[in-house]
Parts: sequence; C-alpha cells; structure tokens
Amino acid sequence: MGDSAVGEQEPVKRTSQAKAEEAAAGAGAKRAVTRKATGKAAPTDATAKKATAKKSDAAKKTSAGRTPAKKPVAAKTPARPPAAESRLAKVRRARRINRELSEVYYYAHPELDFENPFQLLVATVLSAQTTDLRVNQTTPALFAAYPTPEDMAAADPEKLEEILRPTGFFRAKAKSVLGLSAALCDRFGGEVPGRIEDLVSLPGVGRKTAFVVLGNAFGVPGLTVDTHFGRLVRRWKLTEQTDADKVETEIADLLPKSEWTMFSHRTIFHGRRICHSRKPACGACPIAQLCPSYGEGEVDPEKAKKLLKYEMGGQPGQRLKPPPDYPGTPAPPLGGNGAAR
Repeated sequence: MGDSAVGEQEPVKRTSQAKAEEAAAGAGAKRAVTRKATGKAAPTDATAKKATAKKSDAAKKTSAGRTPAKKPVAAKTPARPPAAESRLAKVRRARRINRELSEVYYYAHPELDFENPFQLLVATVLSAQTTDLRVNQTTPALFAAYPTPEDMAAADPEKLEEILRPTGFFRAKAKSVLGLSAALCDRFGGEVPGRIEDLVSLPGVGRKTAFVVLGNAFGVPGLTVDTHFGRLVRRWKLTEQTDADKVETEIADLLPKSEWTMFSHRTIFHGRRICHSRKPACGACPIAQLCPSYGEGEVDPEKAKKLLKYEMGGQPGQRLKPPPDYPGTPAPPLGGNGAAR
C-alpha cells in the first residue's frame, strides 16, 4: 500500500509543476509582446510587488490619521438652529438660557445708582447715548443740587446743562429732565407714577425707560429692550424683529411674566461682559451649548478670557454704589481715573 500511495501522488506534483511552467511561459510571452508593441519593458514581478508595497504604505499612513498634504482641511462652522425650530423648543431654550444666566449673574441688577424712583427715572433718561458709568459719575452732583422734582423743575437751564455736560447731548437732556420734573409736579403731585401709561406721557420717557422704573422701583415686571438686549435675543435666534416693541412682544411670549425684569438684567449683563457686539467671547460663554451663533467670536478659551469685561475681567463695575452681593469692585467717581468704558 505504501508504494501505491506514493505512486498516486507523483502525477499530481508533475501536473502542478507543469501548470506553473506554463504560466511562467505565458507571462514571458506577454512581456515580449508588450516590448514589441510599445518599445518599453513590461513591469516585472518585482516591480509590481514594489508598487503594491508603496500603495499599502500610503494606505497605512492615511488610516493612521495623516491627511494628505494637498487635501483641504474642513473649516469648523458654528452651530445653527434647526431650519424650523418649533415654538415649544424655542420656549424651552429661552427658559434654559434664563436659568443658566441666573446662576452666572446671580447678582444682576440695574447698573444705575439711585435711591428713589425719581433718581432712577432721571438717571435712565440721562443714560441715552452714553454709559451707565458716566451717568453714575454725574448724578451725585446733580441730585445734590436738585434732590426733588420741584427743585429740578426750578433749576437754571444753563447751570443744569453744565452739570449734565459729561453725559453728552447735555442740552437735549437738560430740556428733558426739566420737562419731566415740571410734569411730575403739575400732574402727579411731585411723585413718579407707577403706571406705564403715565410714565410714557412724560417728556423724554419711552417704554424702555418706563419698564426700567417700573421693574426696579415698583416691582412691576417688564422687559427692558435696550441695544444689548435686542442684539442678544436676535443672536440667540429667539426673535428676528428689530423694532423694540415687537421684540418685547415676542420675548414676553417665551418667558413667565415674573422673570421679565431679571431676564432683562441678566441679558444686558451678559452682553456687556461676554457677548460683545464685535468680538463675543464665545470660548468663555456659559450658554455656548444653547447659542446657535456660537463661533461668531473667539472660541479659544484662553483668548476669549482676555475679552471679558467688568468684574468678569477683574475690572471695576459701572456703579459707584453697587449692591452688597456684587462680586466686583465699585466704579471710581468722576475724576478718579474713571473714564467711561
């Protein structure tokens, strides 16, 4: 049996060897035909193996995460809201933004110094086209000279203008405070009224000013749609409106009435400290995950940190007399290295 077994395997070996020889001969003939037709040498087996090895190495480099030199790197794009965010989703996002900001700006407050409704009313009128800091640096002398509506209504226009000069547009502002003081004396017994209808009837008083007074002197909820507020709620895609009254209506529909006043303060604080108009500090923003405009500003945390202002940036605030829980440094008085920022 042993011999028979060996004898049966030998033909198989011879056949395999013959096939290999035939294949080699065919390949040689093919190369010869190629040389004859093109005048160039056909690639040998060694050359083919070398080319395959190069392709394999290139594939390994790419799979290891190396980007080919000429391949463009995709730019990072800021997050965008869904094409059609539902009202319910927008309400939830707006309320979450409010909650997040309440934790960061737990000390949010009106940034005008005042001790009574009359002082707040006058200070708010004066804050147009200037900073709250500049107003706060100006009002101590103003209220020392004219502490009541009766006193201010009887003020000499030229002396009043001189006091108000640092706030800019001092002639128009002097005319407004003289007019509203006289109206308070003539129509409201020298007292600031607590109704929106009455407040907006006073010279120089619009809805924004009225809601500042109502919300902070009388505890009546209201949205203060100033430049910062309007800019941020549009950046957050909570509204597309540019008219202040329409902005007020749409945002009021997203939040509980009890939160209107504080949401205004938190939004304005955020706009002044982090979410600036030209260079928002996106990398230092506490609500970046909720902002569809993330990426419009500096996203690097260290670079963004350098853009922070006021107490967030280790600088004095805007009030000379801030609330007790304010974590920053009070602003200096006029002439005390306190140039308006």
